[in-house]
Parts: sequence; structure tokens; C-alpha cells
Amino acid sequence: QVQLVESGGGLVQAGDSLRLSCAASGRPFRNYAMAWFRQAPGKEREFVAAVTWVRGNTYYADSVKGRFTISRDNAKNTVYLQMNSLKPEDTADYYCAAAQIVGDWYSQATYVAWGQGTQVTVSS
Repeated sequence: QVQLVESGGGLVQAGDSLRLSCAASGRPFRNYAMAWFRQAPGKEREFVAAVTWVRGNTYYADSVKGRFTISRDNAKNTVYLQMNSLKPEDTADYYCAAAQIVGDWYSQATYVAWGQGTQVTVSS
């Protein structure tokens, strides 16, 4: 079983930056991709960004393009989400996820392992 542990959330002001980290551990595994999703209060969980493990191809939701950057460190089994120019509407719990099959990187159904989430609050 793969375990994912997120860190780096917090309370910031609009325009600030944060970097989230997600460390993967557990039995030997082969990740095809890792992603970040988020869920705001009263809303459904939504895709934020994904990165394929081997080639490093990246995918972003339109709402974060140009502001967020996803990256991975294969040696550390860690994925990062650099969030710049944060807005109050970015406030949410952010979840890391790992996919062990090839699929639709934008879909929650592709991902089989999930972290516990880290809270990001952006004040105006």
C-alpha cells in the first residue's frame, strides 16, 4: 500500500506564495503520475494539476494555469505544488494522489492512493 503525506499548507494573504509537498512511501510501487486535487467548503473535489512520473508531462486546471507549478523529485518520491499569486478562491483542502495505471489524469477515478490533505487558506 502506498502512503502519501502532504505538508506545506497554511494561512496566507492574497498575492502570496506557498509550496505544498507530498511524500510517497510504502511497498515498492510504480507511479505513472501524481496529482493535486482540492476541495473547498461546500464544493466537490476538483483537479488542480498532475505530473507524469517518467516524462514529467504536466497538466493544469484552467483556474491555476500560469500561477501554479507542479514538479516531482523521482529520487525522493516527492511531488511539489508551487502556488504563486494566490487568490481567496484558492482556499481549500489540497490532496495529493497517486496513479498506478495509465488513465485520464484529470479524473479522480484514475488515482488509487490519496493523502490526508493539507489546508490552504488565502485571506483577502
